[in-house]
Amino acid sequence: MHQPQPTLIPTHYLPPPPQNRPRPQQGEWPIPHFRLRVEDLSHPGAQLFFEQVNPLQSLHNAVVEVFKDLYTPDTVPQEVETVVLVLRSMPGVAHTTGAEIYKEIHFSLEYLQQQRSSSRARDEINGVLVHEMVHCFQYNGKRKCPGGLIEGIADWVRLQADLRPPHWREGRGRTWDEGYEATAFLLDWIESKYGQGIVRNLNLTMRDRQYDDEIFREQTGRSITTLWKEYREYIDRVPKA
Repeated sequence: MHQPQPTLIPTHYLPPPPQNRPRPQQGEWPIPHFRLRVEDLSHPGAQLFFEQVNPLQSLHNAVVEVFKDLYTPDTVPQEVETVVLVLRSMPGVAHTTGAEIYKEIHFSLEYLQQQRSSSRARDEINGVLVHEMVHCFQYNGKRKCPGGLIEGIADWVRLQADLRPPHWREGRGRTWDEGYEATAFLLDWIESKYGQGIVRNLNLTMRDRQYDDEIFREQTGRSITTLWKEYREYIDRVPKA
């Protein structure tokens, strides 16, 4: 059966839709409505964005990547109804905000402008969107999950999407929860050594209970301290380029 496609609505601020609004579906995944707000269409960053990506397709692909890496059709969150991408002038790269049914991804026009000379601008845009989309749907252990693990899971999904930037290096980080690619590569190693699906299970475990480090032992039989030690020993054995 043909499934209705999600819609992309360039717009100024629009309030969240009512909770009973029907949502489009794509196969088995509950794809949210997508909206786009561009605060300065004349900005070089905005021009680059539209030159490099189709916003609807990139947002859709990011959602599907998050769902297939962190969930199954039976466990995927159903609450998020709308995701708004906001292209605006701001410091940094991007961040995500919002409530249970309504999320906003804010993407820096200045950062986008910096990608103009890059041959991989499209991959960088899509990689950032995947990372931020994780934050729209992941669990946080009743707000007790370390920020480094939150960011590490987001970069781990980006890694699974084959959208890693060239400056990422495996083995960085002084602690397991340093975050971003440092924790992402640790999680990737844990999956390769102790079994696929561990990151998905870690995330799902944090849905209904407060985070504590024991979730790693429950999934691997090892404490996170032991896992980090084993990972560092593995890194030390890897030939240096």
